[in-house]
Amino acid sequence: MSWPNLADLIVDAQRDAPVGLVGAPLASGSVTPGRCDLAPGHLRKTLRRIGRYDLETGREIAARIADHGDAPIGEMSIEEATGLIREACAASVNRHALTFLIGGNNAVTRPGVLALGDALGLPLGRIGLITLDAHFDLRSTAEGLGNGNPVRALREDGLPGRNIAQVGLAPFANSAAMHRDAIEGGHLVVTTSDIRQRGIDEAVKRAIGHVAHCDAILVDCDIDVVNRSQFPGAPGARPGGISVVDFFSAARRLAACPKVAVIDLSEWDPPLDSTDLSALTAARWLAECLAGFESR
Repeated sequence: MSWPNLADLIVDAQRDAPVGLVGAPLASGSVTPGRCDLAPGHLRKTLRRIGRYDLETGREIAARIADHGDAPIGEMSIEEATGLIREACAASVNRHALTFLIGGNNAVTRPGVLALGDALGLPLGRIGLITLDAHFDLRSTAEGLGNGNPVRALREDGLPGRNIAQVGLAPFANSAAMHRDAIEGGHLVVTTSDIRQRGIDEAVKRAIGHVAHCDAILVDCDIDVVNRSQFPGAPGARPGGISVVDFFSAARRLAACPKVAVIDLSEWDPPLDSTDLSALTAARWLAECLAGFESR
């Protein structure tokens, strides 16, 4: 019997498809050096292990994914790589209703947001950012760009704080100054405790509502939002993160929002996990996003 799987959906970049995929194998500038650059290729190899049929809904995923390959960034610095990632992502946004931007470290989020403006002709004031992340990513940019400051860099680019919703923020993983800056800047702040008390559905609803005034949205899925025991391949993850079930639910619900044009995956370092748990989780994440997208 045949085994319909996610790899079946990948088509050449020149083919018509509702979804695009761009790899951004960026590893430089990481707070914790590693091999996040291996993640795009590892994800592609794992897709064949995830089926397309959702037993719970009775629907089979069918959306084709045009694979645009990896942005040719090699071992470039973040500053050097930003333009190439931005260009590749914008080209995909121009052609597809949804683009997966697969990092690489979390610095890929900034060129992804900027690409939305490039492709859709929107100022940053009309673009929303929703992060699933344990961290605010508001470290200073005084010493350059890094994976710990893409949100800070975007704020400095002109992205209004009221356009930012941050979900899954963890205790003992952020500074008081960052927390104050986020609140005073107008961010929506949803902690891991909020999610445990009120549920992930409510958290997603609040996030979408917070950026409802925006015309297009990028969703940043930093994998360190997940409890480290359930995704050991995330160098920034810690015990006490959100459950992988909540992560999947959030991804599906966010992908169902028609304004979401780009979803990134960042901070997966494949060699950190000697098992296949992290790889299978990342591939299942893509299936959840596709299921949400097809429900629009």
